[in-house]
Amino acid sequence: MLRRINDTLYSIRNKIGAFTPEIGIVLGSGLGSFADSLQIIHTIPYSTIDHFPVSTVAGHSGRLIFGELFGKHIVAMQGRFHYYEGYTPDEIVLPIRIMKLLGVKTLLLSNAAGGLNETFATGDIMAITDHICFIPNPLIGPNIDAFGPRFPEMGNAYSSKLLQLAKDISQEYQLNIHEGCYVAVTGPSYETPAEVAFYRQIGGDAVGMSTAPEVIAARHAGMEVFALSVITNQAAQKNSVPPSHEEVMREGKKAENKVRCLLTEMIKRV
Repeated sequence: MLRRINDTLYSIRNKIGAFTPEIGIVLGSGLGSFADSLQIIHTIPYSTIDHFPVSTVAGHSGRLIFGELFGKHIVAMQGRFHYYEGYTPDEIVLPIRIMKLLGVKTLLLSNAAGGLNETFATGDIMAITDHICFIPNPLIGPNIDAFGPRFPEMGNAYSSKLLQLAKDISQEYQLNIHEGCYVAVTGPSYETPAEVAFYRQIGGDAVGMSTAPEVIAARHAGMEVFALSVITNQAAQKNSVPPSHEEVMREGKKAENKVRCLLTEMIKRV
């Protein structure tokens, strides 16, 4: 595993030279255009990177973008990998581990999610304060000591410092950002009404098919993490309009300006 990771790192280093990112960003469904905010220095299609998975989902461009913003060096993923695509947990978090080896200390993640909290509306943003993960843990198997300990602590998985920064920015720009717990499920089917009721009962505010494994890998490697969900649909109710990926993409696009404002200001102030 470590040899494969190092091969991937070498493949990327050959393309970017000495560029050393300090902030990593993962852009979810419908949110990929945030990379346009950067002064782009290198663009690398996933398909040209050794051992790198390739995104198969609409709305995930499948490129690593290296650039600058406010003098900060940044690497951004336009598209992520999901367990439901057939990738292993190790493959899902490979980019996060590569970011760590490239020099990233702060990781900002975004996703599209279904609303569980009935006070949330489509188009709202939720800063993730905690998660419940039903996707297999990416740390199962032999521990890679080079990244972190066998049993990493997850009590502050979502940085309280970065959450407070996001809250300050949202108040300053009147972004009306919620906070809540993200439930990560395997997909690709959307949730049944009974599952929605269960996720609410155990404390979930939004549900999606990504992010939590990336957070686990990032925290294992000692990175500071902030994550947000764009509420792109309401989770299933009996007799409600069925959710669709097209709706997720459409609503993600609508929320892009708010996401761009928040992430841009966070990068400026980190």
